[in-house]
Amino acid sequence: MRTTRLSPRRPHQIKLAAVLLCALATGDVLAQAAPAAKPPAKPSTGFLPPASSNAHVIDSVYVIVNDEVITKREVDQRVAEITQRLKAQGAQMPAEEDLRRQVVEAMITERAQLQLAKEMGVRVDDTMLDRAIGRIAENQKMSVQDMRNAMEKDGLPFSQFREQIRNEIMLQRLIEHEVDSKIQVTDAEIDTYLAAEKAAAADRVEMDIAQILVRIPENASPEQIAARKAKADEVERQLRTGADFAKMAATYSDSPDALKGGSVGWRDPDRLPPIFANELHKLKPGQVTPVIRTNVGFHILKLAGERKLADAQKPAQAVVQQTHARHILLKITPTQTEEEARKKLLEIKHKIESKQATFEEMARQYSQDGSAAKGGDLGWLAPGDALPEFENPMNALKPGTVSDVIKTPFGLHLIEVIERKSEDVSKEKERAAARQVLTDRKRQEALEDWSRQVRDRAYVEFREDK
Repeated sequence: MRTTRLSPRRPHQIKLAAVLLCALATGDVLAQAAPAAKPPAKPSTGFLPPASSNAHVIDSVYVIVNDEVITKREVDQRVAEITQRLKAQGAQMPAEEDLRRQVVEAMITERAQLQLAKEMGVRVDDTMLDRAIGRIAENQKMSVQDMRNAMEKDGLPFSQFREQIRNEIMLQRLIEHEVDSKIQVTDAEIDTYLAAEKAAAADRVEMDIAQILVRIPENASPEQIAARKAKADEVERQLRTGADFAKMAATYSDSPDALKGGSVGWRDPDRLPPIFANELHKLKPGQVTPVIRTNVGFHILKLAGERKLADAQKPAQAVVQQTHARHILLKITPTQTEEEARKKLLEIKHKIESKQATFEEMARQYSQDGSAAKGGDLGWLAPGDALPEFENPMNALKPGTVSDVIKTPFGLHLIEVIERKSEDVSKEKERAAARQVLTDRKRQEALEDWSRQVRDRAYVEFREDK
């Protein structure tokens, strides 16, 4: 047995508030922190089974990450899954020991991030998990039961799949709190971006990119930085003498996309860090950049392909109807049944329509949400601002009229439409799109930096057998 100690953990260094509930989303491949492995597509059922296990093999501790272990069996299974995936893609296979090292490093990073999520109180209850799995099944154009049957036929226990998805949601919520919520884009940055975009519209292209990252540890010494730079220079030298980029990425890259041959996919250069975009613009398809230094490490990018985008046009006019509305909400609680709430709202509606009271007065007196103090006023609502259960009945109302009692997940409502207007929101949409581009650009580097910090702060002890 050999034992290696890396980066002693500082358990009380980070104390943060619990992460708020958020929706499942997908991250950008270039900077995505290593996620729990998803079963990739398979022609027959769409899911990849786990590696077969040998009942006679005695499991053992392979690596300790803080206060948890990763077993040899877990590593073997993940290596088998990645190997099968690479072979299915026709990718050149790296040496077995290099592939195993990459897989173990990805599992360490993943485990450290999951531990941080749990420490911060991130939880994914079964209801949220069931909804996410339902969306996955819907995207596969099958029912949840059919998806379960297909997985289990291929040897993937559905309970294991559920935990994989639970972990992915936890990681996404953690990233949203730790990275996404701290990214800020100013109005001045948006103005600059829009001006530059219009000036360069005729030359816009989309690039197919791959990358190799030689990561710099946090608080690295000059000697460590020099060693990493030398490694990156050697990789670049081999690439320029004909080495296969995908194989070199799977062998040497410290990026989460290493096991996909470094493939990042098609990207708008505007969504890349400027230092990357500037170097990529100098290349022809098939060429690689020199070594690029960032605060994360040393990068080598490959321009795998390039395609022209349609010239940017002036945004089409986008006129939307907005509704100024107010409501009265009665919640369904152990002390107020749905029947009682409905009866009360019908009494309130009768008072309003018989002019015994105004809608505003009744809302102030009875509504059980934050709008009560404003007489139930919800302000101007654009399409999509409210749940369909609320928006559809509201859209059917004429100004000055009160709805029947409607039900949403929040409770029972009465709605009154005050007025409507139509407004051109094309400028707002253009600025919102620019804000998203700039956010994506900042997110990529921030996510890689954060992922590196979490990994470097973890206590890691290797105990694999020789």
